[in-house]
Amino acid sequence: MSGVARLPAAWARANVSDLLSGIETGKSFKCDERPPEVGEIGVVKISAVSWGEYREQESKTCLDAKRVCASLFIQPGDFLFSRANTQELVGACVIARHAKLNVMLSDKILRFRFADDAMKPWLLRFLRSADGRAQIESLASGNQDSMRNIGQARIGQIEVPLPPRAEQTRIVAKLEELLADLHAGVAELKAAQKKLGQYRQSLLKAAVEGALTAEWRTQHTPTETGAQLLQRILTERRARWEAEQLAKFAEQGKPPPKDWQKKYPEPVQPETTEFKQLPAGWVWATLDQLAEIITSGSRGWADYYSDSGATFIRSQNINKDWLDLSDIAFVRPPVSAEGARTRVQQYDFLLTITGANVGKAARVEIELDEAYVSQHVALIRLVETDISALLHLFLTTEAGGRGQLNKEAYGAGKPGLNLQQVAAVLVPLASALEIRELYRVVAIQLEIAKNEELAIARALKQSTAQRQNILRAAFAGQLVPQDPNDEPTSALLARIRAEQAVREATKKPRNRIARDAA
Repeated sequence: MSGVARLPAAWARANVSDLLSGIETGKSFKCDERPPEVGEIGVVKISAVSWGEYREQESKTCLDAKRVCASLFIQPGDFLFSRANTQELVGACVIARHAKLNVMLSDKILRFRFADDAMKPWLLRFLRSADGRAQIESLASGNQDSMRNIGQARIGQIEVPLPPRAEQTRIVAKLEELLADLHAGVAELKAAQKKLGQYRQSLLKAAVEGALTAEWRTQHTPTETGAQLLQRILTERRARWEAEQLAKFAEQGKPPPKDWQKKYPEPVQPETTEFKQLPAGWVWATLDQLAEIITSGSRGWADYYSDSGATFIRSQNINKDWLDLSDIAFVRPPVSAEGARTRVQQYDFLLTITGANVGKAARVEIELDEAYVSQHVALIRLVETDISALLHLFLTTEAGGRGQLNKEAYGAGKPGLNLQQVAAVLVPLASALEIRELYRVVAIQLEIAKNEELAIARALKQSTAQRQNILRAAFAGQLVPQDPNDEPTSALLARIRAEQAVREATKKPRNRIARDAA
């Protein structure tokens, strides 16, 4: 046991096996994944005990009618324990406060039978403490963290600090009081956290729709409208393409062929039928119109993986709408068009196009020594980098680019986007002067929100530490005063052992035969 501090004189250390008269387990049943309806029989899932309370709707509908066993039904007051789950959730336990549905134990959910039912709350709190969790995780077996298992023999080895029976009641009552207050504070913090997220989206929505700078527009007359800015970008886009083609002809030692300019790939035009009208001076543009390049890596990169070298940017590096290079892979870049095409430059946009992070966007704020994108990341290089700030706001807004991309993403298990869908995303374009004002106002508000989010995160972290401090004090005998008149724990354990011996001696053999037959 990790905590070896001395316990109060009347306390003792006991194993879980000393407190139980038995452990019951269910069976593996053929089931339909949906929860059971009234009149149907369910089988509990491990998720039913993973949330700090028993959730009977987290169950499957049993299809093995002949194997239904009423003795496996979960009853109010049952102490349930998950013998298999992830590293963090194996050993999750609850006391079922209610049981309105006929739900049976599964082969992964155990039911503890206590020698003294009054000790259920004490063991529940201990198994959820840092010391209890540490023991469970160390005793659990399994090679993968995704599914760990702890057997009944090892459960019985968990060591529990045990106060006198009367003191248990006093400590649990005090714990309930303190933890209820703490829980209420955490709930308020999480509500504030959620509101900040909603505020951020509302702010971004107001920015990209022009509402945030509505008053500013009444006092300022830009020399260039959004439509004029778009035309300037389109002219520059074509000029760059033509310069690139001429460079290729020169490299090949060939004169440009007749009408070569006619091969210019015109960008996707905006389709605005379903989109709201923009403020005066604004215009809709496609991402393709604003970009010099929209591309992605190919699947051939696997041959170039390396322990060092150039940075290889994957979808997990863009999971928070900024570029996170704390966990990167490396590649030896191929000397080919693939390498040149997918090399990242400062101010490029990177957009995840497959997987759980689909639609997340990051702006490359710094100049990278050498970096390339994977096949799961689209690289977008703008013609005019001055609009990149507005574009980033737009691509991270649910009411804007994020919403368009999520709507277009295909595939249920692993959603994805193709480059044509990315190119067709509609972007609201204001004048360059208004774009700068938008970003200035938004940056101030986002910085304020970010500081509030950090303060909430610190408070939540402190709440977690405070909860463990309360539990640590409880299981060290420091939460409530001891009463010398309490019956010592040694007497309680002796009585439990005597009662267990009597039960074993009077157990009828035929009960064992009946259970085996079942």
